Amino acid sequence: MKKFTEDHEWVSVDGDIATIGITAHAAEQLGDVVFVELPDVGKSFGQKDEMAVVESVKAASDVYAPISGEIVEINNDIVDEPAKVNEDPDGAAWFVKIKLSDASELDKLMDEAAYKEFAK
Repeated sequence: MKKFTEDHEWVSVDGDIATIGITAHAAEQLGDVVFVELPDVGKSFGQKDEMAVVESVKAASDVYAPISGEIVEINNDIVDEPAKVNEDPDGAAWFVKIKLSDASELDKLMDEAAYKEFAK
């Protein structure tokens, strides 16, 4: 089950670990991604805190934490090859994995149907 934010991040939860990335819509709007800056493992974020930076040929954009928690893993593949964000934003190009602090925050996010309507 994926949840989505109005800032075009997605969250997929497995137990108490949430994988976070940006949506295909966000990747399309950015254009060709040329740089990704991710936080350090062990860093904690509150919901809606700035968590990462994505730069493309068009613009730079902040990525916000859709939920609170501590970073337990980062995707170095997209740091090394930022173009992967454009190739598979909803899958292999995930940004970080977070240990959830408050699972109830997921209730504030959109389901896939609501996000598709929002992103039209």
